[in-house]
Amino acid sequence: MLSRFTLFNFLTKEKIMKKMLTVVMVVAFALSAGSALAGKVKCTVDKVDGDTVTMTCKKADKLKAGENVTVKAAKKAIEGC
Repeated sequence: MLSRFTLFNFLTKEKIMKKMLTVVMVVAFALSAGSALAGKVKCTVDKVDGDTVTMTCKKADKLKAGENVTVKAAKKAIEGC
């Protein structure tokens, strides 16, 4: 009798741990996907003057003054034969 009770508890704990792990993974994925999508803003460079760049951006309301941003230059296509 004791062995059945112990086996039953083990299976229950295992199922609970699997469900908890699944929930943690889903939440981690949702947070990472949300933060990656929240920071995307498309801009067009209007003027470059030394170290100062002036850009016009769509969805600029997502940006705040003094916030650090990363800018990637568009890759130019290389024409072949």
